[in-house]
Amino acid sequence: MCGIVGYVGNENARNIIIDGLKRLEYRGYDSAGIALADPEQGMIVRKKKGRIANLEEYISGENLFSTIGIGHTRWATHGAPSDENAHPHVSADGKIALVHNGIIENYVELKKELMEKHGIVFSSETDTEVLTKLIGVLYEGDLEDAVFKALDRVRGAFAIGVISQDEPGRLVAARKDSPLIVGLGRDGNFIASDIPAILKYCRQIYLIENNEVVVLTENNVQIFDAQRRPVRRDVFNVTWDADAAEKEGYDHFMLKEIHEQPEGIRNTVERRMDDHGEIVLDGINLTRETIEYFNKVYIVACGTAYHAGLIGKYAIEKFAHISVEVDIASEFRYRDPFVDDRTLFIAISQSGETLDTLAALREAKKKGARVLSVVNVVGSSVARESDDVFYTWAGPEIAVASTKAYTTQLVCMYLIGMYMGRKKGLLDDETYQTLMNELLVIPDKLETLLQKERVVQDLARRFYRSNNVFFIGRGPDSYVSYEGSLKLKEISYINSFAIAAGELKHGTIALIEKDTLVVALATQDSLFEKMLSNIKEVKSRDATVLAIAKEGNTTVEAEADYVFYIPQCPDELTPLLSVVPLQQFAYYIAKMRGCDIDKPKNLAKSVTVE
Repeated sequence: MCGIVGYVGNENARNIIIDGLKRLEYRGYDSAGIALADPEQGMIVRKKKGRIANLEEYISGENLFSTIGIGHTRWATHGAPSDENAHPHVSADGKIALVHNGIIENYVELKKELMEKHGIVFSSETDTEVLTKLIGVLYEGDLEDAVFKALDRVRGAFAIGVISQDEPGRLVAARKDSPLIVGLGRDGNFIASDIPAILKYCRQIYLIENNEVVVLTENNVQIFDAQRRPVRRDVFNVTWDADAAEKEGYDHFMLKEIHEQPEGIRNTVERRMDDHGEIVLDGINLTRETIEYFNKVYIVACGTAYHAGLIGKYAIEKFAHISVEVDIASEFRYRDPFVDDRTLFIAISQSGETLDTLAALREAKKKGARVLSVVNVVGSSVARESDDVFYTWAGPEIAVASTKAYTTQLVCMYLIGMYMGRKKGLLDDETYQTLMNELLVIPDKLETLLQKERVVQDLARRFYRSNNVFFIGRGPDSYVSYEGSLKLKEISYINSFAIAAGELKHGTIALIEKDTLVVALATQDSLFEKMLSNIKEVKSRDATVLAIAKEGNTTVEAEADYVFYIPQCPDELTPLLSVVPLQQFAYYIAKMRGCDIDKPKNLAKSVTVE
């Protein structure tokens, strides 16, 4: 949540920061702002409610120039979206400006102190303004010193960038539990909350760790730990192409990323195969003895990643015969789960910065668990704090609604489950080879499936006016139904609900009425007849049924009103195919309803607060 960009150098900071904010708008788009420090004009702050385009229009007539500045695009937490609550915020004398991603937990007591002891007047509802005013009170001519002193007083999560008009050549930044990187450029140096913001200008970055403060000038970057000791940091070189974060002719990033899934899956599988067709985990040393020592696996994640974890549970239990529990990260943290050194803890996160997942990971490590993370972003916090990392190789995902990250996470979970089953001697050669051969051709089947996009568009045209949609399935299909429902609700705002089909009669069927749309996943051959019964069950209440089934299972047509067929594949792997028409269905319904697909209301890409 929230995007931060900062620059100090010899170019016009205004243009660099606005450009960077546009590339970070998927992280928050309730408001945006910019602050430029100028020794003659003072601190120039401009901010506006709404999208970055509103800010651009607001400042379009001004000749703003400075070689240092900070910018922010906001996802509202403390205080509603407004000009007043937008960042940057300034100190009481207006000479210091700050942008902030995260939450200051003790802001109420600090605010009270600043009001009572220093007579500070606040103009916003935000916790960020409190931190800014605190730095202003503590400032005695050295911005770095004031930031260190202020951070000693605050509790919470933050990534901040701070500038002062009295020190127009220095930018100070700090991080705790919120992402922050530093970019090393030829014409200056940068801070940002994510790589796409500055990739146009530099490819060498520092990954800033927790409780570190960074001081940037045009020609120098210094990193300090919490005790103010200098820190040496290796440079991380970004290898992916900046074009990967562009739309490349697609109407939306989400549609582009749906179509990138064959490549993402192909990369994720092929990078994990040796010349003999065996799975290789690249430095993850899980021997048979280690795997057999584990008596439990916890998979912990949030949102779409949690749904991938449910498929992971299915894969690991089926292939490796190990008990798996899947938990929502925000719940795991507060229920004192039974975790010890015989637990394998698997954290799944697209960004690798999801705060609840990160906190759960730390709790599991504290209890002695071995941590394996499945993440998409190299060098992210979850990756750096894990014992082992399994990268998804999906490439940058910009749309808020995750698509290719989800399917590549599924591939990772299948590979982990199959690897563990193989090591334990539970997956015989014939079954293993069949599954691997199928995994290798899934990208080709997806390419074929994506060519049926017009069929999905026609279905979306029939149902885009729906107010309530139900998704049902059995076995792995029930887990995919959760993801299909989430995609629909988060980008089209339709009230959708997913449930295991066998649970319908235990209450939910009371909500089925005439013309209610029910999306029924029936891709499991072993459960196909059971699903036909469930379809009949909702049809008897006058529901309209759209079924997803494998090619050849045409008996479903006698029960469902509409059927979308996916290519044949083993039951275990159908989630990789069946979810794609659900993603497309959500996309085209949202488009027909006039929704902002890449930036749905109230949502942001990376949730770095509780």
